[in-house]
Amino acid sequence: MANDTIKNLLEALQLSPDNVPLRLHVADLLLNDQKYEEAGQQFREVLKKSYGNARAQLGLANCYFNTEKYSAAIIIYEQLPDKLSTEDRVRYVKCLVKENSLQQAIEVYQKILAMDPLFSDEEIDSYLRLPSSSLGDELTEDDFDEDSSYFMEKPKWKFQDVGGMQRVKEEISIKIIQPLKNPDLYKAFGKKTGGGILLYGPPGCGKTFIAKATAGEIDAKFINIGLHDILDMWVGNSEKNLHEIFEMARRNTPCVLFFDEVDAIGASRSDLKQSAMRHVINQFLAELDGVESDNEGVLILAATNAPWSVDPAFRRPGRFDRIIFVEPPDEAARKDILKSILAGKPVGDIDTAKIAAAAQEYSGADLHAAIDIAVEDKLRESMSKGSIQPLTTKDLLKAVKQHRPTTVEWFSSARNYALYANESGLYDDILKYLKIKK
Repeated sequence: MANDTIKNLLEALQLSPDNVPLRLHVADLLLNDQKYEEAGQQFREVLKKSYGNARAQLGLANCYFNTEKYSAAIIIYEQLPDKLSTEDRVRYVKCLVKENSLQQAIEVYQKILAMDPLFSDEEIDSYLRLPSSSLGDELTEDDFDEDSSYFMEKPKWKFQDVGGMQRVKEEISIKIIQPLKNPDLYKAFGKKTGGGILLYGPPGCGKTFIAKATAGEIDAKFINIGLHDILDMWVGNSEKNLHEIFEMARRNTPCVLFFDEVDAIGASRSDLKQSAMRHVINQFLAELDGVESDNEGVLILAATNAPWSVDPAFRRPGRFDRIIFVEPPDEAARKDILKSILAGKPVGDIDTAKIAAAAQEYSGADLHAAIDIAVEDKLRESMSKGSIQPLTTKDLLKAVKQHRPTTVEWFSSARNYALYANESGLYDDILKYLKIKK
């Protein structure tokens, strides 16, 4: 009966090919009948006649999801963040998981949980939800507590998966990795396993990625903490949340605790007027010191785009005593990043070396943005021609010219701090990168 209905509607479409509502209805029926290729074709036809039609785009993304074209589906979901239903977001999360974009998957999943705290999905939970037993027994990967609001993962990436950043890898290795691999040697010199490293630099240059790779390098658990995970409207709860996060890490050593945008949590106390935030910072400092607990095996990494906004107390020995500049990727690293981003996408003969050379001052995130521009153009072309049109070197060079690197604005601010507020030599690496002599 359903097939007859679809057949009759398709015949009606031949008589009225510009009838967008009718074509959408046919596409939905085909989608419900699990005829994903045919449904996708109808949704593409709608988009030719009604560019930007959200219903058609989401229907097409659904078709891509069900035919395992996850990267194509992700591109559509990223363009329509405010149009997604819960079902769309669930498919979006699953696509991100399939593409190993776990942090982005977590962020989208958290939005689902914010709208429906009781929501659960067995497949997603097995990848993303934090196994937790509150403050009781040690966590295991098989434990799960629906009340938990934190996410733990065991990253598969290692340093070999991170393009460039050799100096950063070496410093992290000496501070974090080698103490775990050579405990007796470090013990002989009175050095404990643990401690903190503060990564700083322009946005989008891989600070989070290198932190995850650090956890993968030592087969450690990884907890990514943002300001929203800590702050609470009730007095005292923010400090309690912060303490519980550290306790969680202490029960699951070796564990990498990563604080993103740490300047938001550890802002300079002299700039703060609210006493509540001062208490949070003091709690953070106490946790770093391990005043009441042992931080042995808890490896603390933090990232900031604004190191000049971080309270100087965080840089005391035993806290974030290594401060590492994460610079934009060099040409060789940009080439590696391009290859990684393009993997799995429909491409022709791509000269990554030529594109990397043209993308001076580009961060990894800028390279992603440029490729997204090229992909969007190709999607329009593919929809117009009714078949997938591969990316070319010309497409990517055009996109690189369109996108302005985000690092430029950051360096204009950082240069002033490096020149005029650098008494301790903290920002010497910025001057070296900019080729400015002191």
